[in-house]
Amino acid sequence: MRILLVEDETEIREVLAAYLRKEGWEVDMTPNGFEAFQKYDYMKHNLIILDLKLEGMPGEQVCQLIREKSNVPVIILTSKSLESDVVSGFDMGADDYVVKPFRVKELVARVKALMRRTSQDGGKAGTLSFNNGALIIDPASAAVFVDGKRASLTSTEFKLLSVLTSKPMKLFSRSDLLYQALGYRFQEEGNRSLDVHIKNLRKKIDNKHPQYIQTVIGMGYRFGYEADPS
Repeated sequence: MRILLVEDETEIREVLAAYLRKEGWEVDMTPNGFEAFQKYDYMKHNLIILDLKLEGMPGEQVCQLIREKSNVPVIILTSKSLESDVVSGFDMGADDYVVKPFRVKELVARVKALMRRTSQDGGKAGTLSFNNGALIIDPASAAVFVDGKRASLTSTEFKLLSVLTSKPMKLFSRSDLLYQALGYRFQEEGNRSLDVHIKNLRKKIDNKHPQYIQTVIGMGYRFGYEADPS
């Protein structure tokens, strides 16, 4: 696995890179947002760890530009800790959001969980179809089509949709959905991140069909359609 690490603080960058390499991963580094966008190669980078306060180009813009051409997993690593900052991070397409100061081992665990669920998205046989073909999910290529047009989902959004559609009409509690989609238990901030991911997923697949992802107040979420007959 190859990671693009974009961090402007030298000490954090070097320490984190050392831990990542200890796990056997290759790491490309830069403190500059503009250079990060130039360095990113969707053919070789499997994940991006992205600070927001960068030289050259802010991390928010880097994330948005990369999202225009790729659904590569992105973990934001930043000192911006307000709830509005976290929501904004997920809105721009981040898969995870880590606030400084942080534990390096926890970040490494999040990287592993994110890559584990990303690798599980591919290689599954059988295209899924719902609502008479209005929604099509191809697990092998991690592609989703809404009314014949490809929807640009992040890896986290795709995993959430995969979990929900694996058992149509089943009610998933928030904690179970977080665990099955993200691969590890969140603390309090997890509930808010789930809400934002669901909101963004709905924007992409529910514009004409708000019944796909249903909220059961106080209990959780479910997918409201059975699969089309094969």
